[in-house]
Amino acid sequence: MSRWSDWGKALLDVIAPRCCAVCGRRLSVDEQVMCGRCNLHLPRTGFELQPYDNEMAKMFWGLIPVERCVAFFYYTSHAPESRLIYDLKYHHHPEIGYQLGHMLARDCMQAGFFEGIDMIIPIPLYKKRERQRGYNQSVEIARGVAEATGLPLKKDVVERITFGGSQTLRDRWQRTENVEDAFRLKDTSITGHHILLIDDIVTTGATICSCAQELLRAGNVKFSVLCLGLANRE
Repeated sequence: MSRWSDWGKALLDVIAPRCCAVCGRRLSVDEQVMCGRCNLHLPRTGFELQPYDNEMAKMFWGLIPVERCVAFFYYTSHAPESRLIYDLKYHHHPEIGYQLGHMLARDCMQAGFFEGIDMIIPIPLYKKRERQRGYNQSVEIARGVAEATGLPLKKDVVERITFGGSQTLRDRWQRTENVEDAFRLKDTSITGHHILLIDDIVTTGATICSCAQELLRAGNVKFSVLCLGLANRE
């Protein structure tokens, strides 16, 4: 980064100070989204070191042809780090998704996670819900991953055609029923490709499975999965 860019960022931080999305402390020029302390204490999963066999990957075994799975951190409702997700989804901060996606991708790149992956497909939102929010948080995460990796981002391969309400308060079986037949394949050119599916939070994997099963209609498709948070179900 040039000296003038550094000066510009420093000036912008004086005019419009940025704050840590977790603790609210003012960020330094070289910090993004989180301050150094909150970043250090983020409950990372470390799944990038064992992407083929971890507790998230096991959710999809026998359901979809899954290769590798990584979640950035363990997500617990109302924990300090949950503010990252609340602000991303409900407080109109799409930049949090992009920046966290970029951070997650850099961690995974060091472990060779992206080798053999052909494209990125974010889990789509129902169109009405996306209009209400103004963006799809999974697309914002995927944009950060695509920027870091150079992988193509495909947003129009599959669409969500039903929305039965939030998954938040549903149990495993209700979540599965809620997203059954919720997606429709629009582009069959993905045949024979290794797809990276990206979502914000994975709890039971029901939404990922429903979307993947529709994508499988294209034929000879395999998947890896990347998300920000793996929900703590205890």
